[in-house]
Amino acid sequence: MAAPAPAGPDPELLTVDQLAARTGTTVRTIRYYAGRGLLPPPQLRGRTGLYGPDHVARLLLVAELSDLGFTLTAIERHLERLPHSAGPEELALQLALLTPWAPEQLDEVDHAGLEAKAGRRLDEGAVDKLVAYGAVEPVDGDRYRVQGPIALGAGLDALDFGLPADFWRRSREVIDRHTSALADDLMTLFQEEVLQPYRDAGRPAEQRSRLAAALSRLKPVTVQGVVTAFGRAVNRTIRERSEHPPARRSPQTGATSGG
Repeated sequence: MAAPAPAGPDPELLTVDQLAARTGTTVRTIRYYAGRGLLPPPQLRGRTGLYGPDHVARLLLVAELSDLGFTLTAIERHLERLPHSAGPEELALQLALLTPWAPEQLDEVDHAGLEAKAGRRLDEGAVDKLVAYGAVEPVDGDRYRVQGPIALGAGLDALDFGLPADFWRRSREVIDRHTSALADDLMTLFQEEVLQPYRDAGRPAEQRSRLAAALSRLKPVTVQGVVTAFGRAVNRTIRERSEHPPARRSPQTGATSGG
């Protein structure tokens, strides 16, 4: 009977150079991340360190979170809560949980770039008003962070119609206050009704990819639902105020009267 052939190298295991090529990073960065505890130690074959699919997934997660604007400290804190044994599916779920629910198109430009995006000349007063409207944010010197094309378009419309900057500032405060409370309530509901049962069940592997896919569908549906519900609420308020106008206060006597 012939002796079994010696086992060859595991095709899923990579050298550090192969890992760098697979993930689009550098050997130096991989070693830096490993030194900070962001990657588990490699398997050793003699003096060669070999990396598996979990290393690939974890490195891609770090890169994605970095691209999304997470600081290295924030990434470290998050990964500290994950065991080194977390596999690719678990890491893919973590990425789905942390990916922003709506794209943030924040472009940083100089004054000339801002004028190019606006499609018009902007003097210092106009730029100051765009800042007050929340359409752009000053960064350093002559550079600005544009808060997306919709915000810039609304800011330019406000410039054209001469709406007071204080109205826009207070409007943003109202929107931020209520949407922050809504986001907090929704995330609490998701944690209690979806994530906690998954954790209580021992994080079953068969649920990970399904949960990540469900979350990716939940995000746009929820965002669209908020927009639709807000539009309906405004329409309802318009009708109610048309039927029952609020009392007006007389500037002379201070007395109130109906519409």
